[in-house]
Amino acid sequence: MRLYLSSYHLGNQPERFAALVGENKRTAVISNAADMYSQESKADKLPSYIEELKNIGLKGEHLDLRTYFGKQVELAAELSTYGAVWTLGGNAFLLRSAMFQSGFDQAIETLLQEDKIVYGGFSAGAVVAAPTLIGLEIVDPVAVVKEVYGAEPIWEGLNLVSYSIAPHYMSNHEEAAAVKTMVEFFVQENIPYKTLRDGQAIVVEGNKEEIVG
Repeated sequence: MRLYLSSYHLGNQPERFAALVGENKRTAVISNAADMYSQESKADKLPSYIEELKNIGLKGEHLDLRTYFGKQVELAAELSTYGAVWTLGGNAFLLRSAMFQSGFDQAIETLLQEDKIVYGGFSAGAVVAAPTLIGLEIVDPVAVVKEVYGAEPIWEGLNLVSYSIAPHYMSNHEEAAAVKTMVEFFVQENIPYKTLRDGQAIVVEGNKEEIVG
C-alpha cells in the first residue's frame, strides 16, 4: 500500500509523494470536501492545486465524485486509469459521504491492495484514511452532510491506517485550536492518533511508514 497523508497542501517534501507514483502520472484531484462552496469558487482554486502537482511531475485532473453517485462500477473503472489520487481539504464528513455514495471507498481499497494506485490527500483528505471519524466533529461541522447531500453522515473512515490523524497541530492555521481540543479528546477516549504539523506528511510504502517534513 502506498499512501501520502499531508497536513497542508503537498507539505515540505512533495517529492516524497511523487516518488511513490509509478509510470502512470495521471492524478485524480478530488475536491468534494469543499462541496459546501459554489462550483465557481471551487473551480477558481483547482488550477493552483493542479499546478502544484505539475511542479512535481504529476498530471492532475479533476474528478468530481458527485458525478458517480450511485454509479460505483463506472467510478471503479475510471479510477483504475489513474496512477494516483490527490484529495483536497475541506469538510471530512462531506468527503467521506461522497466517497461512500460514489463507491470510491471500495474502489480505492481494491486498487491499493493490488498496489495499482497511490492515495494522497491533505487535511480532510488525510483524516478520512483513519478507522473512524469520531472526534472530527470538534473541527468539522457534521450537519453540512445533510444540508449539501441530504444524507446521514458516515462515521467509519477508510481504515487505510490504524490511527486517527490530527492535521494542523500546533500550526499557524485557523483550525489549530480546535485540533488541539480534538487531540485532547483522542487522549481522553484512548483513540490511537498521530499529529501532523503543517509541512509534515505520513508516508506509507508497503510495510514502511514515516513522518516527513
